Amino acid sequence: MRFGLVGTGPWARYTHGPGLSAADGVELVGVWGRNTDKAKALATDLGVAGYDDYAELLELVDAVAFAVPPRIQATMALEAAAVGKHLLLDKPVADSIDDARALSDEAAAEGIASVVFFTARFAPESRAFFAEVQATGGWKGGWSRMLAALDKPGGPYRDSPWRREQRGALWDVGPHALSHLDAMLGPIAELRAIGGEGDLVHLVITHESGATSTASVSLFAPPAGTSFETGVWGEAGTALLPAGDTPAVESYRIAAQELVAVAESGDSHLVDVTFGTRIVELLASAEQQLADRA
Repeated sequence: MRFGLVGTGPWARYTHGPGLSAADGVELVGVWGRNTDKAKALATDLGVAGYDDYAELLELVDAVAFAVPPRIQATMALEAAAVGKHLLLDKPVADSIDDARALSDEAAAEGIASVVFFTARFAPESRAFFAEVQATGGWKGGWSRMLAALDKPGGPYRDSPWRREQRGALWDVGPHALSHLDAMLGPIAELRAIGGEGDLVHLVITHESGATSTASVSLFAPPAGTSFETGVWGEAGTALLPAGDTPAVESYRIAAQELVAVAESGDSHLVDVTFGTRIVELLASAEQQLADRA
């Protein structure tokens, strides 16, 4: 399957591009970016062509992989879906409910395949853990704590404007937290949001199963206070999501191969644009609650 890559930032350079190049059944055709020089430089490193015309790239490919901010992704992915291109999306799929639903509806109308890259949902050790948790059952609750330090020296995403917005953590690491909790305790029915200092957000979540969970997210924790932990508790005790050993580029390779597989089979992927849209609905609900309390 012929892929185009949209984006030229660190995620595109170190994860998306190499992951696509290594994936079985994938032929990376070209790269498009808002900065033509960066697009051509990345394309040269990947051994493909760089494009300054998105429409031209779309004509040459069967699928598009996105590594751009969510607002830009939503618009460009909608354009790709409208001409029947399969979608390998990043999370969140959009930064508004309307844009996410429009993209999901267009994908359904065109009958195209989609996969959203929630990293842990493609890492083998995380998948094994989620499968074991689901098979065990009897869980009463869980938690996900993602407290990052965006400004730590050498951080690759320090210059990312959308992550620095007031609720950047909610939209950046929040999707991962919700995805983890969904994978362990099942679909989320609703959530309640409380804001803390800076971009800190706490979520109290009710799952359709009746289990409850919590999530705490921030991108501006003090470097010494960074913390990442996800787990569940219940009749079988407590279980913690293991630290990820699989490089993100390998997880992305798996995601790309699975997009090819569902496109060929006509099946839906577990974490497709429909799931991605549900995550956006939950994030938007949290953001509105925080705004109402401001």
